[in-house]
Amino acid sequence: MPSGIMIAGTNSGVGKTTISMGIMAALSEQMIVQPYKVGPDYIDPAYHTFITKRKSRNLDSWMIKDEHIKYLYNKNSIDSDFSVVEGVMGLYDGAEVGSDIGSTAKIAKILKLPVILVVDGKGISQSIAAVVKGYRDFDTKVNIKGVIFNNVSGEMHYNLLKKSVEMYTGLKAFGYLQKDSDIKLPERHLGLVPSCEQKELSEVFSKLSALVKQTIEIYELIKLGKEYNTKIVESNGAAINKVQNVRLGIAYDEAFNFYYHDNIELLEEMGVEIVKFSPINDERLPENIDGLMFGGGFPEVFSKELEKNASMRKDIRLKLEQGIPYTAECGGLMYLCKSISDFDNNEFSMVGWLNGKAYMTKRLQRFGYAELELMKDCVYGAKDKKIRVHEFHRSKVEIKDDNKIYSLRKIRENKVIKEWTCGYAKGNGVGAYAHLHYYSNLDFPNALVKTMDKFKKGKL
Repeated sequence: MPSGIMIAGTNSGVGKTTISMGIMAALSEQMIVQPYKVGPDYIDPAYHTFITKRKSRNLDSWMIKDEHIKYLYNKNSIDSDFSVVEGVMGLYDGAEVGSDIGSTAKIAKILKLPVILVVDGKGISQSIAAVVKGYRDFDTKVNIKGVIFNNVSGEMHYNLLKKSVEMYTGLKAFGYLQKDSDIKLPERHLGLVPSCEQKELSEVFSKLSALVKQTIEIYELIKLGKEYNTKIVESNGAAINKVQNVRLGIAYDEAFNFYYHDNIELLEEMGVEIVKFSPINDERLPENIDGLMFGGGFPEVFSKELEKNASMRKDIRLKLEQGIPYTAECGGLMYLCKSISDFDNNEFSMVGWLNGKAYMTKRLQRFGYAELELMKDCVYGAKDKKIRVHEFHRSKVEIKDDNKIYSLRKIRENKVIKEWTCGYAKGNGVGAYAHLHYYSNLDFPNALVKTMDKFKKGKL
């Protein structure tokens, strides 16, 4: 049965991503490691994938039911030696105060994983025990088994922290990373710069692995993880449509790479052949495709390159006019507009399928979780179907056509605190900011696959 550990943090910025990646890198030198990320994140999982050479998966208790989380964890871990789950924000931070839904703690409880808490050791000694004790006692159902300290000045400082925590909490200290370790990854407006844009990453993670092996007890972490196994769930618990010889073109390059791999694999299980193409580098779309998918990413960063590839933009526009089914999320929505304006207000021509423009803003727009409801029938199914989604973007769009398809609500403590409409239906598809995880409601991918099958057979 799958075994592994959860790396959680006291808060965002404490170093859990660096430590998680370092542990993944060190473990991957001797075993097959399956990585995971808690919550709706695309960038960190791409780094996990680079390090372990296995697709990192998202575990999100707000969007996905417990049984599907267990199913996906076991399905993806079963042929690995060890799993490492990186948490999100602070251990107990979730969708709302008073609930553990959407939190790292909730995933740890669902999967019964031992938790290693990453704590900032800078400027503190014995008081660190009070911090750790508070996290341990906040929810005793969370199985916190030990700590790793970040920003430690050296071995003498670590020994003080270790002694304090082990004396007053009984939890084990598994090691530390020293401050000013010179391991830094570049960031931009939505977090880390995606791994596909960076060169010489192997050298960076080789160095990080060496640092981790020097000051973190890797073999003790392996021993701990193998003491806890999650019960295998055999089925995803829902029927899925099956098709034959249906081909889906997926935009995938530096500009578009935000996809849930579980979504893509689910479509493959349904019988869909996935064909990747690059809106930046390819002259035309793949031949004989029955659908198009444009994921999120950073089209605003690569607007010049996307504009330059006029033949691809023209071919996409032609296929959309011919009625090919499609979906476009966030960056994909921006690409289908007439133009994108970057942070310097430089405007670049895009596909021009949707009658409007996209432009960047100084602040995040509608960041977080929401419940989505279809306002009318579309590529994703019948009117009134619902699915839980998330948004995370720094852009806005101005679309002139009155063709809204999604009604969204932000809910806190069972009360609607914000409502808006989004999603633009045109032809046989939809473009919107919302990111969908198909395991939130399998009716949505079922409808998508059925629509592509109809198109292939000339019945749409």
